[in-house]
Amino acid sequence: MAENIKLEIVTPEKAVVSEEAQIVMAPGTLGEFGVLSGHTPFMTSLKIGAVRYVDKEGRERFVFVSGGFAEALPDRVTILAESAERRRDIDVGRAKAAMQRAEDRLRKEKDENIDFTRARAALARATYRIRLAEMPRI
Repeated sequence: MAENIKLEIVTPEKAVVSEEAQIVMAPGTLGEFGVLSGHTPFMTSLKIGAVRYVDKEGRERFVFVSGGFAEALPDRVTILAESAERRRDIDVGRAKAAMQRAEDRLRKEKDENIDFTRARAALARATYRIRLAEMPRI
């Protein structure tokens, strides 16, 4: 059996995950990537999405990340995320409210005070959080 790797997911505010994993998959800006023990070292930026990993007991886990960076080493994966939360911690009501606010902002096409890039990013984060939280658990 292959060795486990250490997975660390941290934000500027807190450590979200610090545990052993069999495999880690993350949403790189150039595409999803997977890391097993013994992986060649590399570093990449991340986009909005889910870090999926299989814990040492064989359970699949999910963590929402909204951008950041990942470093893979032969024995560990470190993710420095702008924000991150485990799937079980996602507040769907809060995410739906954020989605509604972003959609309302985007409807105001002629309002010069609206930052549309920021509103689109907020909509993407909220949408992904909702999808991840409502995904069927196996």
